[in-house]
Amino acid sequence: MPVVQIVTTGGTIASRIDPVSGAAVPVVKADELVAQVPVLSEIAEIRVTEFSLVGSWNMTPARMAALARTVRDLLAEPETAGVVITHGTDTMEESAFALSLLLGSEGPVVFTGAMLNASEPGFDGPRNLVAAVRVAADPAARELGTVVVLNNEIHAARDVTKSHTTALDTFVSPGLGPLGIVDDRGVWLRRRPTQAPPPLPLVDPVPGVYLIKMAAGMEDLLLRAALQGQARGVVVEASGTGNVYEPWEDAIADLLAAGIPVVVVSRCPGGRVTFTYGGRGGGKSLEALGVISGGDLSGPKARLALMFALGAGWDLERVRAYFAQLTGD
Repeated sequence: MPVVQIVTTGGTIASRIDPVSGAAVPVVKADELVAQVPVLSEIAEIRVTEFSLVGSWNMTPARMAALARTVRDLLAEPETAGVVITHGTDTMEESAFALSLLLGSEGPVVFTGAMLNASEPGFDGPRNLVAAVRVAADPAARELGTVVVLNNEIHAARDVTKSHTTALDTFVSPGLGPLGIVDDRGVWLRRRPTQAPPPLPLVDPVPGVYLIKMAAGMEDLLLRAALQGQARGVVVEASGTGNVYEPWEDAIADLLAAGIPVVVVSRCPGGRVTFTYGGRGGGKSLEALGVISGGDLSGPKARLALMFALGAGWDLERVRAYFAQLTGD
């Protein structure tokens, strides 16, 4: 049978309601989590590694790098067909994207989790874990790299996002749809990922990279604070095709003059930065200052890419070239 390595990190799939506080907390250890789903042994030989037992809102880029190293070592074992990572859904898209950057096309690496905890009727964790193991064990998935599998859908790490706070079908790939599905006949791939991420060394991320979202008439206080705090990088979630409130232009210019890279993405859930408009704060003006286009990346994903690119020791022009390759711009 194929060997599938399951790496557990915590999250709702490992949570139960605490009878004292009434809150869901991650308490289910790795061996217990797998033992709850005996059908897994009919799909693959299961081996288990417990990486952490935390809510995913406490996953950090540094922990993601450590997780990537653990997964890389497991993939290097000749008998490993694939790796499944159980993870909380709050930051699953970020961890999955980070591993896709650090591991490239290695895999399959399959993230899964649950929207309902083990104390709730209809707990979806076992079903999602079964689907994820099926994908990890399937030879057709070997070139997918890192994916997210929930609700019997397979999504590319680069494209996927959590779209709803509680719905079981919360994970979607806007404008693209899933790569495929898992049904009674097995794994069915409709398409391949649009592009593999360019190679990035498996490095520790640089701290001090901030994501700042623009809102109408919002002052430049946070940008100024990033400058005064000697930020290592800034990602601006701009409006539309890459525009900001006009006072932000001077603050962005000052960040760039201080050698702090600024990546601009859109706060829109679809489309990409095109730097179309002129005038103060317009995208054309920001482009002329020397900002980096984040293309169609979300703010959180662009931040991770910047953190790891800077962690590789790359200078501004190499970071710019990396983002151009990553986004296809």
